[in-house]
Amino acid sequence: MGDSAMDKIKGKAKEAAGKATGNDRMAAEGKTDQAKGKAKDAMENMKKRAEGTRDSLTDKRDDI
Repeated sequence: MGDSAMDKIKGKAKEAAGKATGNDRMAAEGKTDQAKGKAKDAMENMKKRAEGTRDSLTDKRDDI
């Protein structure tokens, strides 16, 4: 399990605990942790797409 998944799980737990105890700050921290995990996922996906584009361009240039 990657960092992003851990951030999302930790965030969900914090948010739930915050809501259950009426602690708005903890609930907000949980939402922030979840957003952090989603951002990490997005960055990783973007990195993979960029690498794929680079690889496909490199392959085409080698065929010329």
